[in-house]
Amino acid sequence: MLIRCQENASAGVRLCDRFDFDADSVRYAVELRAPGLTARADGVVAWKRGSGLVLFLDALAADYRGGDGERTWQTDDRDLAVSAVFRSRGYVGLTWTLRPWRTAAGGWGASVTTWLEAGEQMASLAADVRHFLT
Repeated sequence: MLIRCQENASAGVRLCDRFDFDADSVRYAVELRAPGLTARADGVVAWKRGSGLVLFLDALAADYRGGDGERTWQTDDRDLAVSAVFRSRGYVGLTWTLRPWRTAAGGWGASVTTWLEAGEQMASLAADVRHFLT
């Protein structure tokens, strides 16, 4: 599944290569793309008992009027983090950050921000991510 930025179609995030790891979790890859940037992390874990990412996106969609400050979510392994900020005119910026192997020598990090409409597009994104992870 591809999440494209409304302001710059060359920036986006792709969730792909999902597979059932065991009875409790699925694993998938996350790819970030922007001009001059391509990054990928494999083996990102989502728990079947309820994906935190889906719940995070659902909450953002429900609060489409926005609010002050930044909201964040991350995987238990902290290799994928998503932060959200609302801005005027009903848009939300989702910054997707990959930091695999953060404790290893040579670890790296990369981020891409996608801007979406806060209401219907966020609800559609949450539904698409739910479908992808289940």
